[in-house]
Amino acid sequence: MHLPYFELTLILYFFASGLFVTSLAVRTNVLSGLAVGMTAFGIVLHSAVLHTLLFGTGHAPLSSLYEVMVFFSWGLVLAFLIVEYAYRIPALGSFVLPLAVLALIFAATVRDDLHVLEPVLSNVWLHVVMTVLGTVAFALAFVAGIMYLIQEHLLKSKRFITMYYKLPPLDFLDDLNRKSILLGFPLLTLGIAAGAVWANFVSGSYWNWEPKQISTALTWLFYLIVLLGRFMVGWRAKRAAYLTIIGFVGVLVTFANVG
Repeated sequence: MHLPYFELTLILYFFASGLFVTSLAVRTNVLSGLAVGMTAFGIVLHSAVLHTLLFGTGHAPLSSLYEVMVFFSWGLVLAFLIVEYAYRIPALGSFVLPLAVLALIFAATVRDDLHVLEPVLSNVWLHVVMTVLGTVAFALAFVAGIMYLIQEHLLKSKRFITMYYKLPPLDFLDDLNRKSILLGFPLLTLGIAAGAVWANFVSGSYWNWEPKQISTALTWLFYLIVLLGRFMVGWRAKRAAYLTIIGFVGVLVTFANVG
């Protein structure tokens, strides 16, 4: 099934990514402003792609890895635009948009024919939606962690280059990291609960020791430890940044198995 606007969306995000990255090296804000505009137009087309998936198959666009990756990329770009609108931090796009582009490129490599789910499987979408949205939040925490470490390195080495002035303050990045995990953890928890209920409905068991269940549980446990470390042990922002970067690797393993 042909999906209008998929390629155009990918092209817009690709060039927006280039503009965002380039804007980190120049003083002017013209490039980042243009990139934000292209991204906003791109997500309109991206939404049209999701609309086609939904009404072209008769179910939520989450029944295959291709559809999940398209939805993940959409959620990631939307999250960036929300943060950009609220705080005017276009530098965030230099890290978020390339990730969204990679997600769409990967989606294109695993693209298959759209199909209608069997009735018994049509309810799994709630589990996948919660898991993907949690992944989007963890991706933001991952990006915030990378930006934090870069900004801290520039500050400690006293390299006050253009990027230093374009990146947000350390406190903001630490707060974004913390809030993203606080949002992602309950979403992942709801996703796990919905998945367990669905598994019990289909197979009569809440837990089947499948690889995707084990990887999801380990990811959930990891971020629980990170949250407890931040709020009860007092882990510093730098440690949290490293942990969220490491944790996102586990998220990707889990995410590859949510479809």
